[in-house]
Amino acid sequence: MVKTSGVTDAPRHRWRGVAFFRRSLLILFVLGQTAVACYYLLWVLPYHGGTWLELGMTALFAILYAWIAIGFWTAVLGFVLRLIGGDRHALLRRHSSEALADTPLAKTAILLPIYHEPVHWTLSGLKAVYRDIERTGHIEHFEFYILSDSRDPNVWLEEQATWHALARELGAEGRLFYRRRPVNLNYKSGNVADFLRRWGRRCKYMVVLDADSLLSGETVVRMVRLMEREPGVGILQTNPTIINGQSLFARLQQFANRFYSTLFATGLAAIQMGDAAFWGHNAILRVEPFMKHCGLPKLPGFGIFGGPIMSHDFVEAAYMGRAGYEIWLETGLGNSFEESPPTLADELSRDNRWAKGNLQHLWVMLREPGLRFAHRMAFLNGIMAYVASPLWLGFLILTTVEAARMTLSPIEYFPEGRVGLFPLWPEWRPEWALSLALTTLSLLFLPKFLAIVDAVLHRYARKYGGFLKLFASVLLEIVISVLLAPVRMWAHSRFVVGALLNLSLTWAGQNRTEETTWREALVTQLPGMLLGGFWSAFAWSLDPLFFLWSLPVAIPLLLAAPTAVFLSRTGPGSYLRDRGLLSIPEELEAPLPLLEDARRFRAAEAGDHLLSPFEQAVLVPRLNRLHQALARNHRRGPRRAELEASVHRCLNRGAESLSSGELSFLARDRASLEELHAGAWRAPDNSYWGQCIGRKNRPQGPL
Repeated sequence: MVKTSGVTDAPRHRWRGVAFFRRSLLILFVLGQTAVACYYLLWVLPYHGGTWLELGMTALFAILYAWIAIGFWTAVLGFVLRLIGGDRHALLRRHSSEALADTPLAKTAILLPIYHEPVHWTLSGLKAVYRDIERTGHIEHFEFYILSDSRDPNVWLEEQATWHALARELGAEGRLFYRRRPVNLNYKSGNVADFLRRWGRRCKYMVVLDADSLLSGETVVRMVRLMEREPGVGILQTNPTIINGQSLFARLQQFANRFYSTLFATGLAAIQMGDAAFWGHNAILRVEPFMKHCGLPKLPGFGIFGGPIMSHDFVEAAYMGRAGYEIWLETGLGNSFEESPPTLADELSRDNRWAKGNLQHLWVMLREPGLRFAHRMAFLNGIMAYVASPLWLGFLILTTVEAARMTLSPIEYFPEGRVGLFPLWPEWRPEWALSLALTTLSLLFLPKFLAIVDAVLHRYARKYGGFLKLFASVLLEIVISVLLAPVRMWAHSRFVVGALLNLSLTWAGQNRTEETTWREALVTQLPGMLLGGFWSAFAWSLDPLFFLWSLPVAIPLLLAAPTAVFLSRTGPGSYLRDRGLLSIPEELEAPLPLLEDARRFRAAEAGDHLLSPFEQAVLVPRLNRLHQALARNHRRGPRRAELEASVHRCLNRGAESLSSGELSFLARDRASLEELHAGAWRAPDNSYWGQCIGRKNRPQGPL
């Protein structure tokens, strides 16, 4: 165990016993309920599990039902704990507000890893976080690091210019830093590792943000103080709230996150306790043990189980736990925010990457020694988030085969696998099937209505527009979730197969504004639409009753393209917001200074749009000097002739004549930037650079 000088070990030992009891109770409820459900299913099936096909259906059903039951009982536990006043074993309950306020702060780094994000929008969010920490009066304890992995020169040149302007505006020289890695290795975890190798020993803690993260100054200060009071804690994770949804899809996501997480996050934190997961952002980490124990190896296997780990956060939490440190999810911290993908297409694009990363965790879960059982279960839960879809698809396929066999083939009185002299008579129990379906649906939807009960009991329904609007919002969210479930099932099934085949993926910044076009929706959703139509037609040919049973899956697949387009529109989202539906407290109450700052900073003019960042780096004297100061001298290396040729071509034929890699190489060379600046200003008026100068001199805003 980690030594905790100045803090008693007693609470740390007590929580493990409480966690063991809670987890055992959860397992008992889940397995018991699953056993009863499987018993019902066996009696619903014609041969009561007497064939290999029915045994396969029962096995898939058991896995899926147990996974759903875990979520159900987690929400129930959250409801019960809130009913009795909260979890008295939570980390924040150990310390009074006065004790926390008297705790000195330690040097903390705020990290913002970025990769091809909207520059003005992203750094305006960091500016809001900086200002909010400044309002606490403790800014001297914090340093800020923008860690870029961007490869496009027009992106990273804009990042450098915006960072420099922001540091001057905030008076944050020597406190706000920017670094772009010349070589992009190991994704986001490699970016953070690069920071730790260079500057890790400067700070005791680091707070990791995402490009869309907003974390209030008071929350950051409390996190640092809580870490100071709890030396045995290696990672402290907040529960981020989704905000700023504009499209109907994003508003649905933010409502579900904000409203349902009250129960789910409370229950999850109570089950995990000091063995919580790390979600990669909006969290504070103890730097020294993280550097010592959380370095990620390359997987030694084959296919997706070889090479760098894509989804690093769960693995880092497991390694931190293996080293004896605790990882806590603290729902009481609050004021932690992020944003949702604005469209279904963007969510599925993100899920495609996450599916591959989560499947890699199977190797870590099975092969890494010394990991805590809770972290292995966290890996399994993350894997099931995507594997559940092909399992569900497999269950539907087996059900279709069973229906086809019962319709097209003669009854088998002695089915394959049957042992004995007496025939097996097929039986149908439709009333049992209906009961089983209703109980399964209750596992999915009852927690949503428990959240309404919780809102009424704790009198916060008015924060969502009042009881009636809250109830209507929940019903609307349920209807659309039902429509989206088969679409996600089909997409995730393809992602899992693609990941297992180790198909290559592109990693890009997230779309935050664009709506889905009809062309894009039809191209991406057409395979699922064809599948839904074919399956429904086949079900009709077999049996009208089976056709009706297939409709809840087939209809959403057939409507996938119009659903994706409609949900991506901001008009329906605005319409519902104006009527108080799908609203969240952050919209109906006076906004926090952090959120108001972020909105105002992001809405401000981003600068000149007539010239590309590369053109500005060449022409604008101030920016040219800045980029020269950040560049290096590459003329002494073997590529001098290549640089000189690229400069000559750029001056004579313009930046459009060079590839992105060539432009990036020029922008990283000090002498090339100097030559380009001097040559461009001497260019004739009718040349490429002469026309750029003409656009620059138009009165279109500050450069």
